[in-house]
Amino acid sequence: MKPPGRTPRLSTRHCAHIAVCALLTAGCSLNKIAVNKLGNALAESGTTFASDDDPDLVAQAVPFSLKLIESLLSSAPEHRGLLLAATSGFTQYAYAFVQQEADTLENRDLARSTALRGRARRLYLRARDYGLRGLETRHAHFAQSLRADPRAAVRVATAQDVPLLYWTAAAWGSAIAISKEMPDLVADQLLVEALIDRALELDERFESGSIHGFLASYELSRQGATGDPVARARAHFERAVLLSEGKLASPFVAFAEGASVSKQDRREFDSLLQRALAIDPNERPAWRLTNIIMQQRARWLLSRESDLFLDDPTPAGARP
Repeated sequence: MKPPGRTPRLSTRHCAHIAVCALLTAGCSLNKIAVNKLGNALAESGTTFASDDDPDLVAQAVPFSLKLIESLLSSAPEHRGLLLAATSGFTQYAYAFVQQEADTLENRDLARSTALRGRARRLYLRARDYGLRGLETRHAHFAQSLRADPRAAVRVATAQDVPLLYWTAAAWGSAIAISKEMPDLVADQLLVEALIDRALELDERFESGSIHGFLASYELSRQGATGDPVARARAHFERAVLLSEGKLASPFVAFAEGASVSKQDRREFDSLLQRALAIDPNERPAWRLTNIIMQQRARWLLSRESDLFLDDPTPAGARP
């Protein structure tokens, strides 16, 4: 028995054991704090890349950043900021630096172009999966519910979810767009529509009209919608231009490549791409990189004009 009124003494071994446990616990907490802080910083680092004026430099730097994000996610798998950064980062990298190269190589090196397009699809789907994980941090079993009933599933999303809704739809839609030979993937189109339509409903002004910019291309392939698809696309295009104050090249390039080519309206095609090229990338530093990249695509599209349009622009009197 312990003598009454006395506090039991701990042995040296017990003290050491408690000290080690306390140190390990503190270490785990400190590690988690460090991961979360670094994750928050990385999740906001996109602005650094966005203002760069050297796409080649960014193309070499981004993969390291993306792999670092994935490494941190292994320690903090539900870090919403990291999941959003992974979704948007892989989507943008796949489009700007993989799919673009695939497109430009198609007429010169079909095998290489096909391989790059396959890589772009894998990156888009990786981005999609991170986006769904991000949505599930607030809405349990979201991905499963989305497949069961897309329109009902997205009703749980709120304004806080708009960035993840948009980037998940962008990644998924981009994967579908380059995978027409994969019917199982193409069948997911209704899920993409549910995500982007809910994002539009919650915040049509998101990132200066980015949702409208997406829909300006997407409406041309939407299934089962009423009315003229070009008219629907044009309405979104005009809204995207308004919300971005005409300072983003992407709406002009996307509408020219989609609607203008679809209608075989060569004059509109030229006009829109020239408007994209007239934008000064330095006027809006936060949009500098995307404007430079989209202007590169505008020049490439203009170089392919004779392949995209059936009519001969040469005046009849000037023909031999």
